[in-house]
Amino acid sequence: MTTYTARDFYGGAIKGLTPQNWVDASDVREIPSHQEVYLSPTTLTSQITEINQRVTDAETLAVDTLIPGLQHQQLDADAKAALYHVHDLCDEDDKLEIVAAPSRVVLGKFPAGTVAYRGVVRVTSPKGRRGTTGSGSGVGIGGAVAGSSSEGGLTSTVTLWYLLVRLVEQETDLVVFVNVPREEFDKAGDLRALEAEERLADGLITALVIVNPK
Repeated sequence: MTTYTARDFYGGAIKGLTPQNWVDASDVREIPSHQEVYLSPTTLTSQITEINQRVTDAETLAVDTLIPGLQHQQLDADAKAALYHVHDLCDEDDKLEIVAAPSRVVLGKFPAGTVAYRGVVRVTSPKGRRGTTGSGSGVGIGGAVAGSSSEGGLTSTVTLWYLLVRLVEQETDLVVFVNVPREEFDKAGDLRALEAEERLADGLITALVIVNPK
């Protein structure tokens, strides 16, 4: 069973959770001030916490055209804001698939009425592409250093678990992503390890929803 450790984020402004023994990426590379990035010491799995400008209602309207098939789902503006942030991580030639639609969750230690959503998506990307993915962190969706190239198949797949917390008074969206690349497990033929890594990602988001230290 994975142990999650409370950590100070953004100089102690908020507290968050990461799996025990994960590495603070800022110790090994420069990370933008609006992000907290932690990396697994044994796999390519990563956790990215971002403080972003709040997505507007007008921007959520664009999500239906950005994600194929989304217009057929009954999602409110806050749920679409979560998907807006997820889509913002993707490059133009990435394929985004919704695995678990965004669902409303209650955060016990946030003020009553705080809106939060969690969900899961899968992103398939062409291999060999150079450049950053996401908000310029130098950490791709899979947690690998941007600019590295892969050999083998034509695409790579990453599953993302996410949590969006909408902070109205601060005009801010707080987003947590846990990214699990499949390729290293597929190459090893170790689907049990992949399943364990996915349980870790799901458990981390669940721990944030339940514990959510303030």
